[in-house]
Amino acid sequence: MIYSLITVAFILGYTFIVFEKKIKIDKAASAIITGVVCWILYIFSGVSIETISGQLMTHMGEIAGILFFLIGAMTIVELIDAHDGFAIISKRLKSDNKRKLLWLIGVTTFFLSAVLDNLTTTIVMILMIRTLINNEKERWIFTGIIIIAANSGGAWSPLGDVTTTMLWIGGQITAWNIVHRLILPSLVSLIVPLILATFMINRKGLEIQNRNLVKAKGISNFEKNTVLIAGILGLFLVPLFKSLTHLPPFMGMLLSLGIIWVFVELLHRKKNDEIKGSLSVIAALRSLNIPTILFFLGILLAVSALQSSTLLNQWATSLSNYIVNQNILIMIIGGLSSVIDNVPLVAAVQGMYGLNIYPTDHYFWEFLAYAAGTGGSILIIGSAAGIAAMGMEKISFFWFLKRFSILALMGYLSGAVTYILLTSLIR
Repeated sequence: MIYSLITVAFILGYTFIVFEKKIKIDKAASAIITGVVCWILYIFSGVSIETISGQLMTHMGEIAGILFFLIGAMTIVELIDAHDGFAIISKRLKSDNKRKLLWLIGVTTFFLSAVLDNLTTTIVMILMIRTLINNEKERWIFTGIIIIAANSGGAWSPLGDVTTTMLWIGGQITAWNIVHRLILPSLVSLIVPLILATFMINRKGLEIQNRNLVKAKGISNFEKNTVLIAGILGLFLVPLFKSLTHLPPFMGMLLSLGIIWVFVELLHRKKNDEIKGSLSVIAALRSLNIPTILFFLGILLAVSALQSSTLLNQWATSLSNYIVNQNILIMIIGGLSSVIDNVPLVAAVQGMYGLNIYPTDHYFWEFLAYAAGTGGSILIIGSAAGIAAMGMEKISFFWFLKRFSILALMGYLSGAVTYILLTSLIR
């Protein structure tokens, strides 16, 4: 009975998030209430309060890591933007042809996401297109492609998506194998939506953002370039830090933030307090979108309650019992990742199938990495990239559902078919 109530609370919470515009309640508030209520209901399940408290604190450690990673990445990106660093890149991506620009943004996001990660890449690219596109509706179309491209780009790299990283660390896949096996299916999952999205916009008439760079006052070109390079190097340091130390990614992000903080303080130490204050990390922190971070917190709390109560494992076990065909099972798991966070889903699958059943680099694990990574694009709430974009650009759930969900689904299915055919040919 309690588990049914937890499920109902989760569904109701998501419903409030989906109908945010209709009910006039911010999705962050709905997400936080949903997360807390799910844990409150779990208390009455018969599990000891000591066990539940331990589970909650364990999950909070993981959630805090994600949030600190997000805060660090957003702060570095805001700092680069405060120095007008993205204008340097946007000048090279600028095109009077909107369709050409859409392809440039999509392909750039795809490959950048594989090196960084899909969340950081999404934040960077959205801030970049803000310097290029003034019209909000046009920018939303570009943002939709950025979400799909970031998730597709992250799926084929052990550093690009957290679920692929989990499978890599767990020994289910190896780095080189997953790169060369999934890069083409992942690219197909982007190309198909890109082709379709091309017809959403006119070829000409791009409204280029002409910003009055007040916050860039008193900054030399050398300082703009230096902060841009320092910020990008700081973001690139994160996957390298993780590979060398095996510590969680948020530790590398905090280290990068600390180093850049010191660097910027020294760079502007001779400026007056007004200019120096507007270019500091403290000013960047004040500019962060806190509701987006709280939205993340609420969603992750709710999903962790489902995981701790074993509901996710029960659903995964039921799926595997009723669906024997591997391809269909994995495709459904990928589809579910657009509603439920793909991290606990993949964790549940890892727990169900040992390496003695499916050894390293087995077809099952490769296809799972693709499906869990790209399936989240089908709904805007289905991935960290989508949630970040939703918060930053104020895109409604239904706008994305109407304009991009079918595109993302077609890309997801096309990439899956590509992977199945390629595997069949190789075999």
